[in-house]
Amino acid sequence: MTPDHAHPGVHAPSAQPAKSPGGDATQMHMPDDKSAAPGAKMENMAPSWPHFANMVVGLWLATSVFALGYGSTALQVSDAVSGVLVIFLSILSLSKGPSLKLWAPWTTSLVGVWLLFAPLIFWSPTSAVYANDTLGGALVIVFAILVAMPGMRMIPGSDVPRGWSYNPSTWPQRAPIIALALVGFFLSRQMTSFELHYITSFRDPFFGHGTMSVLTSAVSRAFPIPDAGLGAVAYMVEFLMGFMGDKTRWRTMPWMVTFFGILVVPLGIVSITLIILQPLAVGAWCTPCLIAAAAMLIMISLTLDEVMAMLQFLVQARQEGQSLWKVFWSGGALRDMREAVAGPERPDVVRPMAMFWGVSLPWNLVVSAVLGLWLMFAPSTLGSTGKAAHSDHLIGALIVTVAIIALAEVGRAARFVNVLFGAWIIAAPWLLGGAANAATWNDVIVGALVILLMLRRGPVVERYGAFERYIR
Repeated sequence: MTPDHAHPGVHAPSAQPAKSPGGDATQMHMPDDKSAAPGAKMENMAPSWPHFANMVVGLWLATSVFALGYGSTALQVSDAVSGVLVIFLSILSLSKGPSLKLWAPWTTSLVGVWLLFAPLIFWSPTSAVYANDTLGGALVIVFAILVAMPGMRMIPGSDVPRGWSYNPSTWPQRAPIIALALVGFFLSRQMTSFELHYITSFRDPFFGHGTMSVLTSAVSRAFPIPDAGLGAVAYMVEFLMGFMGDKTRWRTMPWMVTFFGILVVPLGIVSITLIILQPLAVGAWCTPCLIAAAAMLIMISLTLDEVMAMLQFLVQARQEGQSLWKVFWSGGALRDMREAVAGPERPDVVRPMAMFWGVSLPWNLVVSAVLGLWLMFAPSTLGSTGKAAHSDHLIGALIVTVAIIALAEVGRAARFVNVLFGAWIIAAPWLLGGAANAATWNDVIVGALVILLMLRRGPVVERYGAFERYIR
């Protein structure tokens, strides 16, 4: 799909747009005939050139086995078979059969996902093959589903969720998420090159040999594949998924927003937690890991609103009696288009501030994040050791994590998790060994401040329809 436009060749129903409360022509008054009902399938005339482009990519992969020094028979077979499959499936994608046009491109994209994993699973001996498969896999996914986007339907309806003041799926809203995913990918790729022995040293700008200590630790080697490479694949998929769908994907592609949200939010939190545990499990810090974790944290804050809009839409569609299964996989629109809360909608514009609608900076959350950072450095400053020092490292990082996630207005209630962390910080010096006298009183003061700061909600600038009761 091209941004904010109908799919090339897809003909929208002959209905006249009606002005939405914000002045945008986003709603469609549908004719009474069944064929034009919201959610009706539209003729899909996806462009054919992306499938021809994928044939070229498949040919490139299949012939790479003769042009590159693989050093791995398994990888040679993988690339040859993958290339042939891409060519064959791309031919099927050009078929006139509706079922083939639906499943063949998606199967092609799975081959692309395999290509992202193959050099990690087989521990590619050469950097050329790793780069070849990574770029080839990404291109296969792009041409198979991002450009052609088979099975997409134009579903008339509102651009803005009911009762919301803005659309969380616009391209400006997605732009920082896409950029941060790319940052995470480049950092992970460099660490993967070290794990696969393409580069022999990795000088950390702040922690000396810290990054190499982390990447060569027993924790890292416990993974069957390079753990940094696994992160690189995750960031690449997030990057590509950021381009999927148009600006109404919160209601036209609930399945995709769900998978994107799972990839960013829960898996992101797990990834951040593992990074937080580095000084405890390994005894070293890793600057690229910390930067990637910071990027992931910001991505979580920026993604929560779109996930919440999608969940709210599914609940409202179910309340109208629509099939939840059908709406989840095929998308839809609400029959009752009334706004839940009166008020203007933000215009669909491309400008810097539009990227951060739904995220605000309450001073209490910013201060709590600073206190969390201080806790991470306090043991070395105040002389704590042992379990007390580990507690400060871990809980301080978790306080920062929760504070940044709570910057998202739809996730503002998450701040109360920091009340529990603050209570633990107060109790920890008395329960754990190794706390110096100054560190003990520092923990008591910081813990009390964190608890008090979390009692203030902070300003909520935007409107979120029925979900506002859980925010305000």
